[in-house]
This record gives sequence, structure tokens and C-alpha cells, in this order.
Amino acid sequence: MARHPKTPGNSADGHPPTWIEPHLTRLVDEAPDGPGWVHEIKYDGYRMHARIDGGDIRLLTRSGLDWSHRYQATVAALRVLNVQSAYIDGELAAVRPDGVTAFSRLQAAMDDGRTGELVFFAFDLLFLNGESTAALPLIERKERLEPLFTIGAPRLRFSEHVIGNGPKFREREHSLLIAQGDDG
Repeated sequence: MARHPKTPGNSADGHPPTWIEPHLTRLVDEAPDGPGWVHEIKYDGYRMHARIDGGDIRLLTRSGLDWSHRYQATVAALRVLNVQSAYIDGELAAVRPDGVTAFSRLQAAMDDGRTGELVFFAFDLLFLNGESTAALPLIERKERLEPLFTIGAPRLRFSEHVIGNGPKFREREHSLLIAQGDDG
């Protein structure tokens, strides 16, 4: 579903908004179908916003708390993005060897101080280089976001998506999760 976050317009001084309240997912019985729908994998991690303002990079929780100090390796990884200012919506997650995210591994990484192993999956771009992109359709925001993450940084990934075919996408994602078992 295309999300249109409530956010200020373009910034005269080029600075991104301090914080943008995220739109959260809704549980539904059936995946919607049709060309107007974008489907993405649900990552099992922490919803996190990356706010980049020159050299000042912050990782903000979905409630607006600054957790940058907890994830210094992710902050350092975000420094390689070719942007002056940006506000990126994503998920910080631990990835198992089979490529599936696991919340228990995220918690263990935090407990053991191994947060440098976490991956930031970017799925939306709400502000870029002085311009609010929030009013654009989601697919256009994703088109602007993807090139930023083609830098080969192993801890930064663009979240792929599928347009339409919601029921088939859900069936495939569900069968992959069952075949791979739980994190155990």
C-alpha cells in the first residue's frame, strides 16, 4: 500500500525533518492484489529511521528515540551513502546464514555487543537533499532510494519489492519461512 507520511515540505536550509511518525503495517486476512499494491518482505527486527544531515547521522526508533549510540557500526556504514541530507525508513535486523532475519539473533547481538553484524534494510525515502519526497507515490520514492544502496556496503541493503500479485507473493514468502524453520 502506498504510504504518504505527514511531513513538512521542502526545507529551505536543506535539513531533513527532526522526526517523522512512521506509518505502521496492518494485519489483514488476505494480501491485496493488483498493480496499485507494492509488496515487501517483513523483516524481523527494529523499525529504524536513518536521519542524515551532513555528518550528523541519527538512528531513530519508531517513537522518535535516538538510538545512534547503540548502533555505531550502522551509523558508520550510513556515512558512505552519497547524500547531503536524507530521511530513510527501514528495519535494523540480524540475518541468519540462510538470509532470513531473526529477532532472537538481534537480541543476542545486542546482549553480546555484536551490533556491528546487523543489517539496515532500507524500504522508503521520505526526504532527500533538501526535498521532501513524502508526497510522492511509494514506487517513486523507492526508485530514488534504490540507487543510494548500490554501493556494495554489506550492512546496508535496499528492500526489494514486488508490484501486484499479493496472494502469490504472500504464499511464496510463507512457504519459504516454513521450509526454513524457526530460528531455534
